[in-house]
Amino acid sequence: MKITEIKVFPAKENGRLKAYATIVFDNDFIVRDLKIIEGNKGLFVSMPSRRRKDGTFRDIVHPLNSETRSMIEQNIITEYERVAQLEEPGTYAE
Repeated sequence: MKITEIKVFPAKENGRLKAYATIVFDNDFIVRDLKIIEGNKGLFVSMPSRRRKDGTFRDIVHPLNSETRSMIEQNIITEYERVAQLEEPGTYAE
């Protein structure tokens, strides 16, 4: 499985949520609404999730092993950092 495209959409507000991302695998499978979040130990990627009736969240899609999760996270954060350098503070790119 190879990542063939990553799009990063910076968040409009300044807060812990830094951006949303979309990732494509093998030009065949797309995953939208990944979140890039500033945590206590740095940036991390949160998988798309849905709120359950009891108020908790459950991932809709997610990697089945830590190697794949790490590969996805590293690639998305690298693209986020590239895009963030191109953006001026306080602007939003569509």
